[in-house]
Amino acid sequence: MSMSTGGGGAIKAEPNVTPMIDVMLVLLIIFMIIIPQISAGFTATPPEGANLKPHPEEDSDQVLGIDRNGQYFLNRDPIQNDRLGDELNRIYSARTEDKILYVKADRELQYEKVLDALDIAARNGVAVSGLITEQQAGTESVSETPTGGG
Repeated sequence: MSMSTGGGGAIKAEPNVTPMIDVMLVLLIIFMIIIPQISAGFTATPPEGANLKPHPEEDSDQVLGIDRNGQYFLNRDPIQNDRLGDELNRIYSARTEDKILYVKADRELQYEKVLDALDIAARNGVAVSGLITEQQAGTESVSETPTGGG
């Protein structure tokens, strides 16, 4: 009796990497096409206020208003534009939490002016900025209103 020592019928435990390489190449091609388009920028249309949830103002809320001339109002009190950073720094440096600023700007104001105000706020202690809008005329919100102690 003779025994064969050849490997003709042996089972190999090597993974088949060909499908994985195919998937990786497809992903590479997709990312090579999409990433340059994303980094080139895109235009976004901000949402219109047709279905807003009510947000009652609390005493601790800080609201920055900007009129159509670019004049700042902090909690409805006029403030000199060059003093906004100092005033925000004074308010938010004393807070340990809830460093939120709500911004309400006139619709005719250039968006660049809003961005300038947001930049000043971010550099002076504001952690989160929220933009306030009004409910569109002739529409009614169908959002669920918060109930209970909230």
